[in-house]
Amino acid sequence: MRSTMNRRDFLKRYAVLGAGGFMLSNQVLNIRTADKHRNVLFIAVDDLNDWISPMGGHPDTITPNFEKLAARSALFMSAHSAAPVCNPSRCSLMTGILPSTSGVYDNKDRWRDFLPDAKTIPMYFMEHGYHAIGRGKIYHGPYPDTHPNAWDEYIPKGPDLPAQTSHPRYGEASNFTWGPIVGTEEDMDDYKVASWTIEKLQQDHDKPFFIACGLYKPHIKWHVPEKYFDMYPPESVTLPTVNPNDLDDIPPIGVEIAAPNGKYGDVMAADAWADTVAAYLANISFTDTQLGRVLDALDKSKYRDNTIIVLWGDHGWHLGEKLHYAKWTPWEEATKAPLMVSAPGVTRPGSKCHQPVSFIDIYPTLLELCALPPKSDLEGKSFVSLLKNPNASWNRPALSTRGRNNHSLRSQRWRYIRYSDGTEELYDHNNDELEWNNLLWGENPDPEHRRVADELAKWLPKKNY
Repeated sequence: MRSTMNRRDFLKRYAVLGAGGFMLSNQVLNIRTADKHRNVLFIAVDDLNDWISPMGGHPDTITPNFEKLAARSALFMSAHSAAPVCNPSRCSLMTGILPSTSGVYDNKDRWRDFLPDAKTIPMYFMEHGYHAIGRGKIYHGPYPDTHPNAWDEYIPKGPDLPAQTSHPRYGEASNFTWGPIVGTEEDMDDYKVASWTIEKLQQDHDKPFFIACGLYKPHIKWHVPEKYFDMYPPESVTLPTVNPNDLDDIPPIGVEIAAPNGKYGDVMAADAWADTVAAYLANISFTDTQLGRVLDALDKSKYRDNTIIVLWGDHGWHLGEKLHYAKWTPWEEATKAPLMVSAPGVTRPGSKCHQPVSFIDIYPTLLELCALPPKSDLEGKSFVSLLKNPNASWNRPALSTRGRNNHSLRSQRWRYIRYSDGTEELYDHNNDELEWNNLLWGENPDPEHRRVADELAKWLPKKNY
């Protein structure tokens, strides 16, 4: 029988809160001068929400390799993209510049036109003696980095394979399809990306390396080998908990973003909700297998003990929550994504940090971990202190921007949203983890809620390009 459960309940039931549940390592928790030669394995996963088993976002997920990485890493339970869509999220992460500063808000924005002189993470590492190479999806597909010095070597994402059976979005031509592939796992581009990464880890390097491995799944189209679909029979998969009245206390601009008559309406009209949940989980498990191949190769290499691993998802994905499918929203399901960092000698293996961090913080964090000179124009903040101690003080909410002047701020307790027309939302995650109750709805909100919103609003960007 199919079950439903509040996805945040999984965090309470299955996740160990904080670092207290883990035996702390005796390793030295500092960054030594010799660590400037640390290598970096930089793993990006597209459209991945918190439905991996170490985050507890879904009870059915089978992801042993994400668990393996989490056991050696600091896992951030509240990491958020600077934008809930591919191009601006990846641009901001790789340049350290917020969408509100750059003006890169949309997938159609050619980001190098907005930031012609920006030094990306691999460019800065190359400047300081690293060999920087990558394959797969690191930037949004149509807009790779066109700078002549972007990489020492880079191979973009290849084409997807066709499906044997597919279920298209009803009502229009679309890439929102799912079903098993024609061909083998070895034919898939993510398999080839992982194989290329493995090959590079097996080579001798005469300089420290920065290797970027860009995995595309679980991005749609949801086509992977049939064995992964067999892991998740739709008739028994757990469905997210959804409130049919969830949009009743949301401003009109938020309802327009949710678009309940879009993909969500199509899926429900076709009675395909369970099919889509099962397909998404199948794609996550496929990616887990590729991740495992890469981790095994690193562990068998001579670089195991001096390589930092950073794994990040570019944003989350709704599967019915807020009556929405896909990304593009200012709410928890779209802004939140996995972030794990394994830095030998620094991170506490198996620790979980519940402080909210932003992917804009990854760039300065890597510079500190690798003892590279700070870069003054970065808009994030290094979270190395949280790698050493996940309960360290951190008073900085995570900012996500969905189009010009539509901002969402996530503190440890609250989510505050202000839209371009001045309308607002406020959610208390201590009591409302699914963000069902907008505390600013109505003419006379509670004065304490108004005070909280005004305090968070101080973190809104002053510049909106």
